[in-house]
Amino acid sequence: MNTKDTLPTVFVILGATGDLMRRKLVPALFHLYEEGNLSSLFQVVGFSKDSLSTEQFQQLVREMAEVKVRNSLENIQSFSRFFVYQQGVFEEKEGYRNLAEFLGMKDNEWKICSNKLFYIAASPQRYHIILRNLAVSGLTKPCSPQEGWTRIIVEKPFGKDLKTAQELDQLLGKLFREEQIYRVDHYLGKETVQNILAFRFSNSFLQDSWNARGIEGMSIRLFEKEGVGERGAFYDGIGALRDVGQNHVLQLLALFCMEVPGAFDGDSLRRERVKVFKALPAMKSKEISKFTRRAQYQGYTREKNVDPHSQTETYFRLQTSLDNDAWKGVPIILESGKGMKENLVEVEVVFRHPTPCLCPSGENKHYRNILHYYIQPQEGIEMSLWVKKPGPEMIIEERAFLFDYKQAFQGEEFADPYERLLLNIIQGDQTLFVSTEEIMASWKFVDAVLRGWDKTGVPLVQYPRGASVIET
Repeated sequence: MNTKDTLPTVFVILGATGDLMRRKLVPALFHLYEEGNLSSLFQVVGFSKDSLSTEQFQQLVREMAEVKVRNSLENIQSFSRFFVYQQGVFEEKEGYRNLAEFLGMKDNEWKICSNKLFYIAASPQRYHIILRNLAVSGLTKPCSPQEGWTRIIVEKPFGKDLKTAQELDQLLGKLFREEQIYRVDHYLGKETVQNILAFRFSNSFLQDSWNARGIEGMSIRLFEKEGVGERGAFYDGIGALRDVGQNHVLQLLALFCMEVPGAFDGDSLRRERVKVFKALPAMKSKEISKFTRRAQYQGYTREKNVDPHSQTETYFRLQTSLDNDAWKGVPIILESGKGMKENLVEVEVVFRHPTPCLCPSGENKHYRNILHYYIQPQEGIEMSLWVKKPGPEMIIEERAFLFDYKQAFQGEEFADPYERLLLNIIQGDQTLFVSTEEIMASWKFVDAVLRGWDKTGVPLVQYPRGASVIET
């Protein structure tokens, strides 16, 4: 980005002293600054209840940056000058009025109506009050149709169920146009997740077999070694299915099963992703009892801020399918858990056994090609191939073809998902952000499972920390 061609921009972070600021936003903004992707007229305004001066806030930003980035103290010092602080309580209108006055002063100083970004880095329970106060204060109104855009950024989870998602969406819809709303699911910013599209649609040998005719099953796994840690107050009552199933896992499903988009742009990609979600049938009670499992790691109820009698699942496994021509009848397993043996995010695709098969006579072995698409911790693609073992006899053995993403691009810098997402927000590119249609369609599927668990009494099984397989 050529910064001299970039309009002045004010980036307001509501909840600027919290965990998201420390872990993600400050490091991402620093890298954008370091690479020259921020305008020289760029201001970050921290908004939080803590009593801080701008100098104290800048010191806090420097401390956050020093922990997360490797760079000179001089560069970090220079970076921190982009930041100013405005104290305010989310529930009280006075803070928003003071913020509006400050933004007006910046526009007068720059002698132009600046672009404005409002990033809600607060808990989802605060979304409604923050959005209403932003609207009432007039903060989100552009100066004119010709000057300065305004954008609002919200983090997942987008609601707790379909009803609350609809309420949040209706509120957002009253206050903003869809093109102003950026719903962040950081998984879509991962390099290997974006590579799914290139892998699928730029390699012609996959096209004819990437459907029910060529694939007999698919599994999507998202395992985390750690437990809930400091997130107990948020996580308890939410659970694994809401926390990562409704967003990360289903977004991976959409990318692996969507049809080729007409173009690589936000509208085309979002339109194809939502078609996948709409093809997920709402599971009925008998199907939920037969094809879903839920579990909780041992010791979860002793975690900080967790109800000692909690029935919140930390693991789920669902078997479903897509009700469309391309994937009808293909079993799809969606699985995620905390407190597992290892951190692992992968998609496994099992191809059908060809008939007739050039296989040794008399053998009934099922020669299947299996593709593993690894997203973390290893980033790459592994494909099992069947080859003849050297020698006089036709002995077929399985061998793996492995593509290591980072090794293949040694020397290339892999951007953090938040760095890429923030740059896309500034540029106005919604390709890597979730649409309202996607949210509603995914919640319809998840809601049916959650209601079914309550209705059918699918047992909450206990499993030991460090398990690799959950016996349910």
